[in-house]
Amino acid sequence: MARTVEFFFDIVSPASYLAWTQLPGLLEETGAEIIYRPFFLPGVFEKAGSASPITVPSKGRWMFEDLSRHARKYGVPFVLNRHFPLSSVYAMRGLNNYRQSDRMIALADGFFKAMWVDNENINDPETLSKVLSDANIDPSEYQERLNAPENKQALQDVTTEAVSRGIFGAPTFFVGDTMHFGQDRLEFLRDDLLA
Repeated sequence: MARTVEFFFDIVSPASYLAWTQLPGLLEETGAEIIYRPFFLPGVFEKAGSASPITVPSKGRWMFEDLSRHARKYGVPFVLNRHFPLSSVYAMRGLNNYRQSDRMIALADGFFKAMWVDNENINDPETLSKVLSDANIDPSEYQERLNAPENKQALQDVTTEAVSRGIFGAPTFFVGDTMHFGQDRLEFLRDDLLA
């Protein structure tokens, strides 16, 4: 029987982007099924008493150098977004609207590419329009669903759940009750999925 992995992520997390690029191969290798759990990382930081590494300048510099090394190792493009840090609340609400569908995957692909490859501001209307067009999502439908009270609550709920399960950053993976944090721990996730 295939193992299941839950993937908690936020598109403003560069480590989430790098994990995203590696997940297709990992899923193919392990035969695992995935449950996408888009959440709001700043909300996790606040509720868990955690903080972004960039709040410590020397750690932030090191982190982006380390992420660049991982990107080269993975053979994927990666740039430090000139707009970083920026709010992802609307993007993450949008992803929650389409979770567990091909449209969510296409939407996440677009947001990740805009942020960490194309150096764009995901809150810019032109950038959003391109991401939605590439994901084949109608902008008026997207906007209507984005502002629905139940959608706002859904993002809050998954963020609260994340903290209640011990999450303090992104990306975070669960295989059953076992938590794996960070894109640099994918080998341990792989081992767990193959156990």
